[in-house]
Amino acid sequence: MVTATGSPVVEISDSELRGMGTVVAGPQVQWSRAAEEARRAIGAAGEQALLRLLRWGGVPQVSHVAAASDAYGYDIEAVRSLAESAHLEVKSTTDPTRLVIHLTRHEYEVMATDPEWCLAAVLMGRDGNAVNVATVSRRWLHSAVPADKAKEGRWESVRLEVPVYAMTPGLVSGPWRLLPDALVPSQPVWGLQGPVPLPV
Repeated sequence: MVTATGSPVVEISDSELRGMGTVVAGPQVQWSRAAEEARRAIGAAGEQALLRLLRWGGVPQVSHVAAASDAYGYDIEAVRSLAESAHLEVKSTTDPTRLVIHLTRHEYEVMATDPEWCLAAVLMGRDGNAVNVATVSRRWLHSAVPADKAKEGRWESVRLEVPVYAMTPGLVSGPWRLLPDALVPSQPVWGLQGPVPLPV
């Protein structure tokens, strides 16, 4: 995790690093139990906020599959009809200035094979509700992940800073909007201006 200014969130001080004989060249990101717990709490809150929005939006079948297992490669299944369903991977943040996500290899591989998979970015407010929701482009995700360069190594998780051109305001899966524009919070964040019409 990083702060809004891009500094790493760490629990270990420079003096502790020097005491271990470690040479620090530039910012080092160290694992932190508190940061990990905060990240998980924000993620869980985002999933719950999106579940509420989908139910308020009248989507008849909404399942929180991540509560049962991480094996799905997405968090929420939303089904409106036989022709309209979505597998939503939810990435949540409290930073309105930029969208930084962490994508696992498993999530990416499910995206690559599941045409109903989509990534929903949720900006969380202090009250536990969504301040804004956007959909991240699958094409951009595919272009942004690293390539495995040797058979001896492969990436398992990647940190991505999503540019505004790779986001669509609202929650869009293929040709349909999962949420009516009136239900989607419309505060301009991450450089987005508001809902855009779907292509005809």
